[in-house]
Amino acid sequence: MQSQETTGIHIEGHIKIWDPESKTVYINKRNAIHYENISIALANSIANSGNGFVYEMAFGNGGTAIDPTGIITYLTPNSSGSNASLYNQTFQKVVNQNSSNNADPSRNFIEVRHVTGTSYTDVFVTCLLDYGDGNTSGQQAFDNTTDTNGSFVFDELGLKSYSASGNSLLLTHVIFHPVQKSLNRLIQIDYTVRIQSLTGIVGV
Repeated sequence: MQSQETTGIHIEGHIKIWDPESKTVYINKRNAIHYENISIALANSIANSGNGFVYEMAFGNGGTAIDPTGIITYLTPNSSGSNASLYNQTFQKVVNQNSSNNADPSRNFIEVRHVTGTSYTDVFVTCLLDYGDGNTSGQQAFDNTTDTNGSFVFDELGLKSYSASGNSLLLTHVIFHPVQKSLNRLIQIDYTVRIQSLTGIVGV
């Protein structure tokens, strides 16, 4: 009788959104994993199908609702359904340094981090929103907007996989209080996705 392998795989993620010049940290929290999509992405990557690997970071402004008194209601992250997406994606940036579409691979890149003897491996993704990133005509000069629905006021983001057909999968989704990207502000996102054995879980 064949024995069955019972050790499972656990995946969790964590993001830090901060200003690399002032060192101000705006967001520091865990994210939701879309397990169906990430299982598809992992299988495609292992099979060397040319699809599935982390390709871009997507940003949106539909993750929260703010009432007239300033109370913030946070929507539930989209982590089910293969067609899941951000609530309202307004911007995206290629973070895979092997892509010709990555305009600045020295500051937008992916690293695989593993310590020999441990039961986990981290996929570390870093993305820098530079002063003039994106459609500069859509950004305000200073970080003092009162319009939380602006295209460069972000309250949600996620990692997406590459697909040759253009049907990229949302792998992770995190919702947070609104953060403005303005022309006078650098914003860096450090995104860690930890893949580990259930027999030795270590928090990220």
